[in-house]
Amino acid sequence: MQTKKAAVVMGSDSDLPVVEKAIQTLREFGVPVEAHVMSAHRTPAEACAFASSAREKGFGVIIAAAGKAAHLAGVLAGHTVLPVIGIPMKSSTLDGLDALLATVQMPAGVPVATVAIDGAENAALLAVQMLALGDEELARKLEQKKRDMAAKVLEKDRKLQQQLNQ
Repeated sequence: MQTKKAAVVMGSDSDLPVVEKAIQTLREFGVPVEAHVMSAHRTPAEACAFASSAREKGFGVIIAAAGKAAHLAGVLAGHTVLPVIGIPMKSSTLDGLDALLATVQMPAGVPVATVAIDGAENAALLAVQMLALGDEELARKLEQKKRDMAAKVLEKDRKLQQQLNQ
């Protein structure tokens, strides 16, 4: 079974330094990923066409990163049946609060899963979890990731206990 692709769409190329964490995480799990720059306001026809055809092109999830008015995730979600995950991007004006509210406050019938401001890694992990619903190999990789994270925390606790009990 071939893993479905993930799309990472950013409203501006200035979002790439944050969004690269999502791309890297998806690749670590072996998820094929395509990244694009599209604007809900400056290239609305292209954004709508991309979302409308994403499922037929083999995508299983769309991650949308945008700052300020941050309508990108909602526009994409309005034109697809695929799950859309929004990453509100921190901007210089309101530190990303405007983007967070624009991304999370969607009307009924147009859901957008929203992660933290600049939360690219969690967006990718959520995308992998969604894709893993129909992909046992991805599910096993996620289970291993959780075990690895737990082992790191337990190792840190062990070192702390050694340090405190000397």
